[in-house]
Amino acid sequence: MLRYLQKYLLQDLKTKMVFVGGPRQVGKTTLTRSLFSYYKTACQYFNWDNDEERGAILKKQWRKDSPLIIFDELHKYPRWKQWIKGVYDVKPEEQEYLVTGSARLDIYKKGGDSLLGRYHYWRLHPLTLDELPEGISPEEGFERLLTLGGFPEPFLQADEREARRWRRERFDRVLHEDIRDLEDIRNIQLLQLFVDALRERAGSLITLSNLATDLQISPKTAKTWLSLLERMYLGFAIYPYKTASARSIIKPPKFYFYDNADTVNEPGVRLENLVATTLLKRLQFIEDYYGYRCNLHYIRDKEGREVDFATVIDNKLDQLIEVKYSDAGISKSLQYYTDKLQPKQAVQIVATLKHAYDKNGIRVTNPIEFFKNPPWEIE
Repeated sequence: MLRYLQKYLLQDLKTKMVFVGGPRQVGKTTLTRSLFSYYKTACQYFNWDNDEERGAILKKQWRKDSPLIIFDELHKYPRWKQWIKGVYDVKPEEQEYLVTGSARLDIYKKGGDSLLGRYHYWRLHPLTLDELPEGISPEEGFERLLTLGGFPEPFLQADEREARRWRRERFDRVLHEDIRDLEDIRNIQLLQLFVDALRERAGSLITLSNLATDLQISPKTAKTWLSLLERMYLGFAIYPYKTASARSIIKPPKFYFYDNADTVNEPGVRLENLVATTLLKRLQFIEDYYGYRCNLHYIRDKEGREVDFATVIDNKLDQLIEVKYSDAGISKSLQYYTDKLQPKQAVQIVATLKHAYDKNGIRVTNPIEFFKNPPWEIE
């Protein structure tokens, strides 16, 4: 299965190193190794988690005539940044390097000089409605995304029991191996309870002080753990869009999971999480490819008027998006902020809607229709 980033990685490798970050088991290794077929001579792959290959990395034992070398999970090496800089600065002219990691490589850069100017950074996301494998209809894909999530293995296997086993095993590996390798967390069991609490609150405002009180941890610890889960690609927080209105107020973040099936098994919650992950995937592609600054927010004011998502590109409000599972009537809050903020596009996504319609500057449509044209297919 070809992934949406493949041709862009090949383009960027011609000029710089390429870093690919993303959640564990999202398909980074499969994607990057698929690039080997585009080279005439043998490429090489090294995984830091493999004892033998780790030794080869540290001893710099690879063929000088290999056109492409992949270093997987290299960020687990404490001095990885300084190491790869040294390797890159003396590399053979035609040799290309690709580094992957299941933690944010833009965060875990420790020691040595900056790598700025030596690499392009890409983020790989799970499957979404705008990136479905050949042979799977949008309708079938939508159902699988809501029940199985978008990670390739459970999505393609299409077995809910196996998907639950896969999800538990993946979560345990991230918590007990990946986080252990990079962070000093003394109470992993308490961190697991923290994640469980976030699952129950996916898409809702997260008041960290209340969550800290429930778990008997400090608010500072709760804030640190939330940031940690983002760095490890388990989930992401979005924050309020700041308007010029005096009535707009600072609110707590909302939290969503990269694995849509990590949320509670409630259709409305999973639909909102699916929209959040798809919007983030699109925005990060625009950021990684086009170079614009992109952000995903929500809106809420003192009167309780709330819009689920606001996308911002190059410091300009691009979209306001409200998500409903079955209510096709236009949200009063969406109408209010559409009139007030004048975004480029205002949309209400309704899962069960059969026929789209436009009214008062707002498009009401279903998720399949809205996400059918991904930015990576626009030339």
